[in-house]
Amino acid sequence: MQRYSAGLTLGFSSLAHTFSHLFTLMFATVVLVLEREWGMGYDALFALSIPMSVLFGAAALPAGWLGDKWSASGMMVLFFLGVGGGSIAAGLAQGPLALCLALACIGLFAAIYHPVGIPWLVRNAANHGRALGVNGVFGSIGTASAALVAGFLADLYGWRMAFILPGIVCLLIGAAFFCARQAGLLLDRGEDVKPAPQTAKADVWRVFWVMSVTMLCTGLIYQATSFALPKIFESRLGDLFGGSLLGIGGMVSLVYAGAAMAQILGGELADRYPLRSVYAFTQWLQIPVCAVAMYLVHPALVGVAALRVAFNVLGQPAENALLARYTPPQWRGRAFGVKFVLSLGVGSLGAALVPLIYRLTGTLDALFIVLMAFAAGAGSFALLLPRDGSRKAEAATQPEAQAQAAE
Repeated sequence: MQRYSAGLTLGFSSLAHTFSHLFTLMFATVVLVLEREWGMGYDALFALSIPMSVLFGAAALPAGWLGDKWSASGMMVLFFLGVGGGSIAAGLAQGPLALCLALACIGLFAAIYHPVGIPWLVRNAANHGRALGVNGVFGSIGTASAALVAGFLADLYGWRMAFILPGIVCLLIGAAFFCARQAGLLLDRGEDVKPAPQTAKADVWRVFWVMSVTMLCTGLIYQATSFALPKIFESRLGDLFGGSLLGIGGMVSLVYAGAAMAQILGGELADRYPLRSVYAFTQWLQIPVCAVAMYLVHPALVGVAALRVAFNVLGQPAENALLARYTPPQWRGRAFGVKFVLSLGVGSLGAALVPLIYRLTGTLDALFIVLMAFAAGAGSFALLLPRDGSRKAEAATQPEAQAQAAE
């Protein structure tokens, strides 16, 4: 039963990870349609999504607290129902205010996933890095498919269906999750299947403060990139597809699909090598690639953008594994809540930079310089993390963890 529960936990957690990014990013493509249909400027329309982006991060801490105190699986039921319902409401919105409120609802309920779903997955996983890597791929699939799904549905059925149809699918998955939970097929564990090695209290606080900076930087990079790419591709490569929203969305999807498998590699690296080294190295790798992307006005920009995003997500399994290692299970939801307040809530300032830079300069070229500065900051602070000498200790616990998972 435990092994079956672990598989279902990975499956539902991965689907939820996909939805958390899919639904919060669809508007970045839909906004290109609304510019024409509602006769509003890009910066004014884009600003409607800022409350969603803020809540996506800011609500993570209370969501994590509820996951620790009440039920992780119960919070996941709310995630599916709230995100699906909010998306349908966005598709039915009759004006900017109603759309802004519906998007905010999506952000509020989408905030549940990261501080609840990831710790819930870690507690059920024998190989943390591998499980986080697989789960991360599904998050990247959500990011990759957002522009494609929104563009495809908006081109064929109108922008309203781009919200309504995915919302219905999310509600159906939520109903299946609820049934599995009620049947006892999904477990709320109090402890990890694979216990983490003991760590010094001084190292716990050191990791917390250092990663507060690195997680903020990586969140700013991720948010700014994911919201800016549709507009960057429209302005630089739009002529390739005659301005087709599906073509622009397809290029954005290619970027994130190409980068998705990087998290599998990142998970394996996190299980095999010092986490600090993996984490720091992936931050520094982003800088030269971002510098090249800044000057490209060529179809090769799609490949370069995919490489830059790949390096960004490559370090995510190591980041989550570091946080899980230095946090007791009973506090993990709150710890991940703090992480996503920083990376998605405060990090939503990265999304706010997009219309600001566009308004000031008329392009998004300067955004690349800002992204390089954030990557340099994250890489520098990552070197202040404790040296990771516990790989052998973890390897020694592996047979026991696998035996427990097989019971």
